[in-house]
Amino acid sequence: MTETGSAGVPRVTGQGAGRRATRLLHRAREARLAGEPSGVVPRAEIDASWDRVVRSGIDPDQSPESELLEADEIEHRRRSTALGELMPLLRAGLASIADAAQQIMVVTDTEGRVLWRQGNTGVLRRAHDICLEEGAAWAEAATGTNAIGTALAARVPIQVHSAEHFIRALHGWTCAAAPVRDPRDGRLIGIVDISGPASTFHPATLALVDSVARLAEGEIRTRHLAEIERLRAVAAPILCRIGGRALAVDVHGRLAAVTGMPPVDRLPLPKSLRPGPVWLPSLGMCRVEPLPGGWLVQVDDVGTVRGAPRRVVLDLSRPRALAVHLTGPLGSVKQRLSPRHAELLYALAVHRQGRTASELARDIFGDATRTVTVRAEISRLRRHLAEVLAHRPYRFGDGVEVEVIRPEHDADLLPHSLAPVVAEARGAARAT
Repeated sequence: MTETGSAGVPRVTGQGAGRRATRLLHRAREARLAGEPSGVVPRAEIDASWDRVVRSGIDPDQSPESELLEADEIEHRRRSTALGELMPLLRAGLASIADAAQQIMVVTDTEGRVLWRQGNTGVLRRAHDICLEEGAAWAEAATGTNAIGTALAARVPIQVHSAEHFIRALHGWTCAAAPVRDPRDGRLIGIVDISGPASTFHPATLALVDSVARLAEGEIRTRHLAEIERLRAVAAPILCRIGGRALAVDVHGRLAAVTGMPPVDRLPLPKSLRPGPVWLPSLGMCRVEPLPGGWLVQVDDVGTVRGAPRRVVLDLSRPRALAVHLTGPLGSVKQRLSPRHAELLYALAVHRQGRTASELARDIFGDATRTVTVRAEISRLRRHLAEVLAHRPYRFGDGVEVEVIRPEHDADLLPHSLAPVVAEARGAARAT
């Protein structure tokens, strides 16, 4: 079906299931490739994907073929992902349904490489013609707009039907995919997809795939709770004998037990954590010792270990991977950022002399009265960055070197941000 967009332009909706909608999609796609205006536009998710793919230079007439991974590399990736333990659940939830619906279930890693596929035998044979097989690459950068690659790029469930695919060779297919995240740390671990001939399209397929992806995440969560209980049983007697502040956390930083301080849901840990002294952004200097399934973290309240951070790198180069890197004598640690926290740190990096709550409210919201919101957000930031953020006024601490890594073009700085301090920087970049 079609609907009218905010500018009065018809927008193709309903995943292009009807013949008229499919014809409109073909028309919109051909106009996009020719760089001409079109009387219709695709759904917002597809429109954004087409833009990404056009910029990447993919040929719409190319074959979807890709160089397949070797069998030993596929097996290594299967063993390296939590999805391997979830395959019985995924097969029970999707594979049998896909078989009956003349479709196939496909499971990929975070690079869009196919690790498993199962379903209707005839469709599996047809999938060979478009290289939808184990070891193949289905990220947008390799195969254009498709449910697997676009779900990876947008990090949301999506259904792609017929001419919504960028490569013409895929117009005879329909697919629905959903990302699966590890609830222990929020990281993406892979994509679950159902694909089949375009004639097998059904609007409920996306809801089914997304539901099974959520079930898979729930299974990881259940197993994790059992692991936390085992770690707590080991750590509790140890913490009883420790004076001062200490925590027992699993390898993802999730709390199992604590003494001498308020509990936290998760303690951000550096990727290469080792036993011994370590600086943690939220606690300062600590001593770390291994436990079965986790770590014992003792806060150095008496100052026997030195090594506060000396350098802060605010990485705003990729809108979907905003982060701050803290470096000190004992190494570095990376902290992911929300868009709001990235705005706040950018404002403090621009104004090294510091900002009052009302000045930050004007920087971020254009409204100097929104100080309560600013103070709450800064308080959340200081839970992880207390060692580098000072207050009265809010600022980066004395002696801390600050660097901002911007996008290739300053006009792309935090592209979705409405904060005046960011908009001003983007405007200045466009003016030059």
